[in-house]
Amino acid sequence: MNPSCRTTLTQFLIEERRRFPHASGDFNSLVLNVALACKSIARQVALGALGGGADGGAVNVQGETQHGLDVAGNRTFLEFNEWGGNLAGMASEEMAEPYQIPPCYPKGNYLLLFDPLDGSSNIDVNVAVGSIFSVLRAPGGAAAVAAADFLQAGATQVAAGYAIYGPATMLVLSVGNGVHGFTLDQALGEFMLTHPALAIPAATREFAINASNSRFWETPVKRYVDECLAGRSGVRGKDFNMRWIASLVAEAHRILMRGGVFLYPCDSRNPDVQGRLRLLYEANPVGFLVEQAGGRASTGRRPLLDVAPSALHQRIGLVFGAREEVDRIERYHHDAHPADLPSPLFHEHGLFRAPA
Repeated sequence: MNPSCRTTLTQFLIEERRRFPHASGDFNSLVLNVALACKSIARQVALGALGGGADGGAVNVQGETQHGLDVAGNRTFLEFNEWGGNLAGMASEEMAEPYQIPPCYPKGNYLLLFDPLDGSSNIDVNVAVGSIFSVLRAPGGAAAVAAADFLQAGATQVAAGYAIYGPATMLVLSVGNGVHGFTLDQALGEFMLTHPALAIPAATREFAINASNSRFWETPVKRYVDECLAGRSGVRGKDFNMRWIASLVAEAHRILMRGGVFLYPCDSRNPDVQGRLRLLYEANPVGFLVEQAGGRASTGRRPLLDVAPSALHQRIGLVFGAREEVDRIERYHHDAHPADLPSPLFHEHGLFRAPA
């Protein structure tokens, strides 16, 4: 395709808006402001150690030490989006409470949730990181937004997406009409449509999980992983590859581009915490994209996008990707009794052999 004939993000949004003749244009403006914030963060990330990307030293609401770029990225999202008149408020993984739009700016009808820099611990080893965002409709009538305004099920999202900062910077976006990938043309400073109508194959031979947590997994997850690792000689009858990047954006991007299934399930490490990923800032936007691309997103037991959030920084187990694999994982949780399941991790042919 002739690059000069490619569709820009702005053109794409205008075409989408034509499906809604009475739309005001506020939504398009919001998405373009988010895209501009992602361009700015891409430049900051590209500097690496030259940009002074050491730990910020502070501990965020998640109990994690902030990377310097976590702080800078959060500030970038706020500054690029607070002024546009299309938001009633924002919420971020890096902030304990919702962000109020300053009184000098008009308010709008949307809420923006974001993780400004997912996978920031990978920056020092030059592995792809990204920004994740979600757009909701704001409840009307309130002078200030409250945490409760953001507690909407993932199925109510108006749009979701991520930017991935790798060899190329890409913005992957859904506005409820499929999933589309835009690559940043550095010369033009524009996101260009390069990957229209992304689709996740229903079947796969690739899965992603952090095997170092295996001792904490629930029995259905142990069963699933052991069957994958058994390959052609096992009950699945085919070989699988295992991947793990420790960057949710990079994991989601790989699956959207070539298929697969990702698991970060609930486990027994901390009985008071139901999973590790943040429902509103990470799981819901990724789940929205995956379902728009024909895949499935689940807690491991039920559809993720049906979950009614109970807290702004709620964590949850997440399984997403190839529909057939997510269905299987849910089935293992539902129809198997613990006493009937094998304990494969320490069997002779399991993931880890017992000591001789």
